[in-house]
Amino acid sequence: MSGHKTLYLANPYGFSPAQRAGPLNDLIAALEAVGSEPWEPFTLGDQEGWIGQPGWAYKVGQNDLRLVREADGIFAVVNGCPPDEGVMVELGMAIAWGKPTFLFRDDFRRCADSEAYPLNLMVFTGLPEDGWEDYWYSSTDEIPDPDKALARWLRGELQT
Repeated sequence: MSGHKTLYLANPYGFSPAQRAGPLNDLIAALEAVGSEPWEPFTLGDQEGWIGQPGWAYKVGQNDLRLVREADGIFAVVNGCPPDEGVMVELGMAIAWGKPTFLFRDDFRRCADSEAYPLNLMVFTGLPEDGWEDYWYSSTDEIPDPDKALARWLRGELQT
């Protein structure tokens, strides 16, 4: 592991070889390019090797829980209506532990219960009330934006 800040990359992409080869790799590359160390749960465990073994689901869940706890922050892919249940649990844990939280959604569908937020308002409880939009990313092109929260956090300019 490097000296970079670590980000647990909560995402549903690892379930699909096509999404692993495309969107997941693109997201990892963008996060690495800005100086973070993304922790991708499908590669930081033997999840595929555990499937079918006794207790495999428990092993996967405990591994992901440990990674969320040990990461410096979380970068959560919140695509879908509603977003992936596993991502939501990981996001909830990170919020409860006070982890810096960054959200990614390149899904154009709105599934909100509020005019202020594009998703269920609880997804935003780990973000500040004012300026939450700086923690919201709708494309990998936004990740290196020096004015958005991730870049500021990586530079040590944000107290989270």
